[in-house]
Amino acid sequence: MACYAVKPAWSTEAIGPTPSDSAVVETQRFATPTTLDRIGRIVIPVRINGQGPFRFVVDTGASSSTLSPGLVRSLGLSSETKILLNGITGTAEVPAVGVQRLQAGDLIISDSLFPVVWAPLMAGADGILGLAGVKSPNLLVDFDRNQVQLAGRSLHWRTDLTRIHAIRLFGGLLAFKARVGRVPVNAVIDTGAERTLGNLALRDALNARAGMGRLVKTNVYGATNEVVIGEIQQAPTIVIDTLRITDTEVVYGNFHIFNTWGLEEAPALILGMDVLGTVGTLSVDFEHQEVVIARSGGGGAGDMVRSVGGAAGRMTH
Repeated sequence: MACYAVKPAWSTEAIGPTPSDSAVVETQRFATPTTLDRIGRIVIPVRINGQGPFRFVVDTGASSSTLSPGLVRSLGLSSETKILLNGITGTAEVPAVGVQRLQAGDLIISDSLFPVVWAPLMAGADGILGLAGVKSPNLLVDFDRNQVQLAGRSLHWRTDLTRIHAIRLFGGLLAFKARVGRVPVNAVIDTGAERTLGNLALRDALNARAGMGRLVKTNVYGATNEVVIGEIQQAPTIVIDTLRITDTEVVYGNFHIFNTWGLEEAPALILGMDVLGTVGTLSVDFEHQEVVIARSGGGGAGDMVRSVGGAAGRMTH
């Protein structure tokens, strides 16, 4: 479970969506790109026990799908048991409900228990669709055309693509072999994370090589009640194969999820939607462990993507 929220420690703003005139527009968005003032997200229509569709956040860093309390009530489901939920900041025992059939595109999950998690974390969505460890179908996200699909095909119709081979980590997570500055890292692809996170091993390795500079304290909230103090800092260039990710702020901290994934000892990174949401199209081929990226507007990934500055990054060839 990798969805989380982050805010400065001195902020008094409540976590959760702020009502606005754009609320109706938001419900029509599935592939929301990251912009200067907003972190993007990926949402897909999901049917539960033949009812719906409902809006679920797509989370490639979560091994289990989750339902909001409101959706559980509307479906008339009752809690059958409690299960242990691992989140960014800690663990918690949460209610779980049995679902006969969950369908999202070509993905079907039958007769499974799903945890019920804190609704505000979902920012108005009905649930979270966990894709860590799946082998098929492929995830296809087109931010330019507002399209999200789980289907048995990839972006082969595009000729302007950058393809990067991924590796499998704990629980089937997809990750890249990457570098942050001169520090080698495993970089997990996590569409459920708002921001890019680094573990303490990465922070310390960067500090030992070049000095970290100014760190800003922040509170990080996850699916549990635990809050972790993180430190935000501008990262050196992140190198993944032929891609260069610049102007990225990373939140460093002692996050529980790195321990769960066995990534606490060596430098590691979670690539969140502040970076992933700046591309034009994103395809994840789970079976062949390949991630395909194209820049916004139909050009090649070599001169991608849009610069969103500040909290988000810029990818270049």
